[in-house]
Amino acid sequence: MLCPKVMRLQPGCDFRNAVKMPLKGGQTAPRERTLKALASDGKKMAEEHTAPERILPRSLDDYLEVMSKAVFQTGMSWKVVEGKWPDIREAMEGFNVGKVARLDEDDLERLVKDKRVIRNRRKLEAIVHNAGKMIELDKHYGGFQDYLRSRHDYDATVRSLRAQFKFLGEMGCYYFLYVVGEEVPPYEEWRASRR
Repeated sequence: MLCPKVMRLQPGCDFRNAVKMPLKGGQTAPRERTLKALASDGKKMAEEHTAPERILPRSLDDYLEVMSKAVFQTGMSWKVVEGKWPDIREAMEGFNVGKVARLDEDDLERLVKDKRVIRNRRKLEAIVHNAGKMIELDKHYGGFQDYLRSRHDYDATVRSLRAQFKFLGEMGCYYFLYVVGEEVPPYEEWRASRR
């Protein structure tokens, strides 16, 4: 079953068949799960990487983990982040949103020295801020998914995310919304609109 034009997680929707690539002679074949990504500063990354798996978030922790991966990936090789992710998850308390939001200066100092994480203090501070903001918006809207859907439009949602959360650029927002199963434009269309 092909996914609809707007990518949305649906039962029976197989992303591998959602995007067709042309072959010689005008035929099409399912494209492998690859996308050429853009770094948050708009420069093309030098390598192709696999499209991320979509999840059905069960808690704020899931949203925080996905958003934090987008934060860590800003300006870095996605392969490096992916390779370190199990250690990062462990060092970041499993992305328990309450624990992360309560991290203080001493905790940040410890994390900056922890070889399991990407030791960028600004990114670590952003993740702590983002955890607190996520809790606040979850409470205000009666659920974080309700906050994400309150704008009713992809571009408005991205503007809100970028205003509320730190270290989320255009690509980070696209990645975050895609992975947590929110509506996003087809990647190639989105990329073309950002040139």
